Amino acid sequence: MKIAVDAMGGDNAPQVEVAGAVAAAKEYSLSIILVGDKERLVAELAQYDVSGLDITIHHASEVVGMHDSASDAIRKKKDSSVRVAFDLVKSGVAEAVVSAGNSGATMAAGMYVLKRMNGIDRPAIAQVFPTLTGHTVVLDIGGNVDCKPAHLVQFAIMGEVYARHVLGVKQPRVGLLSNGEEESKGNDLTREANSMLRDVAFDYSGYIEGRDIFAGKVDVVVCDGFVGNIVLKLSEGLAEAVGTMLKEEIKKKLIYKIGYLLSRPAFARFKKKVDYAEYGGAPLLGINGVGMICHGGSNVKAIKNAIRFASDYAAKGVNQRMSEKVQENFAIYSQQRDCSKESPGT
Repeated sequence: MKIAVDAMGGDNAPQVEVAGAVAAAKEYSLSIILVGDKERLVAELAQYDVSGLDITIHHASEVVGMHDSASDAIRKKKDSSVRVAFDLVKSGVAEAVVSAGNSGATMAAGMYVLKRMNGIDRPAIAQVFPTLTGHTVVLDIGGNVDCKPAHLVQFAIMGEVYARHVLGVKQPRVGLLSNGEEESKGNDLTREANSMLRDVAFDYSGYIEGRDIFAGKVDVVVCDGFVGNIVLKLSEGLAEAVGTMLKEEIKKKLIYKIGYLLSRPAFARFKKKVDYAEYGGAPLLGINGVGMICHGGSNVKAIKNAIRFASDYAAKGVNQRMSEKVQENFAIYSQQRDCSKESPGT
């Protein structure tokens, strides 16, 4: 199994991507293809002892920048590192793509090159959040700003399969993010999606509120990409702010410093639990292949973990299970909806 890494996309490319690839190859014995400017990658790779490691370079002459439009990855920059990486998956040379570049371009390239699963109109970006009880997967976190109710149903089905086969949850509970738990809450989008989700074959818990995410009330949280991206960025900002405030308070008194020294192992475990780098990246669900989208400012640990996660995801055959679940549930749902539309007495 080979993992194609878009080595030119991140804020600190290619240094971080190359270092992360080397770390992943050493620690997990993975085969990696670095995609990007060959001259730069050769020079960067020369700084490491890669003897015995299966790391190769595949040249790509263009880069999709953070401020480029998503369509640039498809129409204008056909030899961009992110598109070439997905081309390697399509041709069977690689099994998965890892990119810390433009998330919109990564999603567009994945959809264009690998196509969508049957029954999926909009692929979604999923992110794992730490909770009081374990982990919760939230989707979509930014891939689709404007959604229809059917899209949220598709997100829910994909999220349920992800929680079951990747996070190891035996009976995932699915919740729809809203501004209250009452049936009367929400907007037109969530109310229609809520009604549709009750017909789908899994454990649907109904509406949940934002505070329920970190409480671990459900295992899968569904929302449109506009709301999901706000949830993600707010959570990242809160974790960073809490860490900074704690440091400032600890500095104020000697006794606080002593207490910190005694509690350092607990603080270290807490930091590891909320550190996005531990999760590596967010999978792009709903395409016929594996794509891992990383934070633009990812560090070496994040890239390393994203490569490992992409390998595990591909090895588990999650996409096949997801495709089967989509077809199964939408067959049931379509039949029920068709029956409800029949005129009285027929």
